[in-house]
Amino acid sequence: MSEINSLADLGSLTAGATPAVDSKPLRVAIIDKQGRSYATGRRKDATARVWVKPGSGKITINGKDQTQYFARPTLRLVINQPFDVAARVGAYDVIATVAGGGLSGQAGAVRHGISHALTRQEPDLRSPIKAAGFLTRDSRVVERKKYGKAGARRSFQFSKR
Repeated sequence: MSEINSLADLGSLTAGATPAVDSKPLRVAIIDKQGRSYATGRRKDATARVWVKPGSGKITINGKDQTQYFARPTLRLVINQPFDVAARVGAYDVIATVAGGGLSGQAGAVRHGISHALTRQEPDLRSPIKAAGFLTRDSRVVERKKYGKAGARRSFQFSKR
């Protein structure tokens, strides 16, 4: 074995060597026997359990169609954002059960769950979905009311009398 005295000697040793390439992919698809991927999404006080499977693009939330459950178009837009970013509109069916919080928090929870389930169905979609910020759980919650205050921070109106 030759002795290495400088960086130039070290460079000549590694120049001919090829780096060891692991044939195992970084991420593998996590799919159950029915061809579905499962994920949990959370936002504010809402928790959504989401199953994603290849299909026609039908989204069912708590047994209702998305247009019936989320009547506001903005909430439906929030739910469909991961499909738009991943260019998979109409490619997957979604079945979700959501509980807790209000409609806005529930829509955010379903979006979070869909994003995670999509990355488990197709691991290659992780980078565009993560770049859009849909895999990060939005941890902001309502601040609690304090005693002696009208709300979390607002005081009662001051009067000199």
